Amino acid sequence: MEFDLSWIFLGLPLAFGLGWFASRFDLRQMREENRRAPKAYFKGLNYLLNEQQDQAIDAFIEAVQNDPDTTELHFALGNLFRRRGEYNRAVRVHEHLLSRGDLSRADRERAQHALALDFLKAGLLDRAEDALRRLEGSAFEGQARMALLAIYERSRDWPQASDIARRMHDAQQGDFSTRLAHYLCEQALALAAHGELPAAQALLEQALATAPQAPRARIELARLQQRQGQPEAAFDTLQALAQAAPAALPLAAPLLVETATATGQAPLAQALLQHHYEDMPSLDLLEAVVALEAANADTAAVGREWYVRHLEREPSLVAATKWLAGETLTHEQFHPQIQRALEQAAKPLTRYRCAACGFEARQHFWQCPGCQTWDSYPARRVEEL
Repeated sequence: MEFDLSWIFLGLPLAFGLGWFASRFDLRQMREENRRAPKAYFKGLNYLLNEQQDQAIDAFIEAVQNDPDTTELHFALGNLFRRRGEYNRAVRVHEHLLSRGDLSRADRERAQHALALDFLKAGLLDRAEDALRRLEGSAFEGQARMALLAIYERSRDWPQASDIARRMHDAQQGDFSTRLAHYLCEQALALAAHGELPAAQALLEQALATAPQAPRARIELARLQQRQGQPEAAFDTLQALAQAAPAALPLAAPLLVETATATGQAPLAQALLQHHYEDMPSLDLLEAVVALEAANADTAAVGREWYVRHLEREPSLVAATKWLAGETLTHEQFHPQIQRALEQAAKPLTRYRCAACGFEARQHFWQCPGCQTWDSYPARRVEEL
């Protein structure tokens, strides 16, 4: 049977027409998808600007489905998930980005940093630590180290925190000498709690050498020396504190009175406290002066005159309450009730307040329990601020 060539000539135009039609259909479909993706993107951006996060997430998911290779949409979607508290979904988005082989180095580092933030927000500190350590040498190195520092402080891993702070200090990413001194003091307190006093003293001396102007190391060292039966050394340490960091002397005023009494240096301590009180009136300095003067006077009333002097300089409910406690009233039978009421009213005024977040506490903290900020508590009571 002979093959009819006429079918070939008839089929070629038909095949060409079908191919052209198919290409036009694919091109039209591609254009339609490309139009849909930017539209969904801008719709999501509009929702985001209007703080409509749920609608923004739906729009970005639609945009990602239409164009799965768009990294910026993935980043936007992951960040939205994190802000909404959907940490598992945020982790999946950023892990998907990291699994792509065509991701640039800059975007890979950005995705790694975003993943670390997901873990941090979720409270998965171990996984966050691992993710942050992978950012060493990247553009996010400084931010990663600060986050690691926060993790180690939160877990009270002071040796690790010291290592990170020292590296940041050496890399000139800030002055971390005071914070390093705090870490050494924390380790020293832990050793002292277990009775390892010589090792604790060595760390405190190292902290003092690290940050000579920081008051904490001297105060903790004086307490340790007093605990070891060395009141003379403790008194000398507190005298040095008055020279190096006079603003912090109120925190050590009771200890100064104790060591001065034990060493027979009460007159010297009283002169020192009065001098600093005249420069900067303080309730704690006032109490120390009253205690020393009352101990050396014939009557307690002599020392209590300092409360009146303080009231002449500035109004103080705390000082007035303390002065009234030793006075005899016309209706003495009502004195206990009045005294209790005044003490109750004055109690909030004797607290310390964080300058960063306003958290108030009865005792002074070197690191705020509320916002975790170091040295945010002034050495002054609420009434004095």
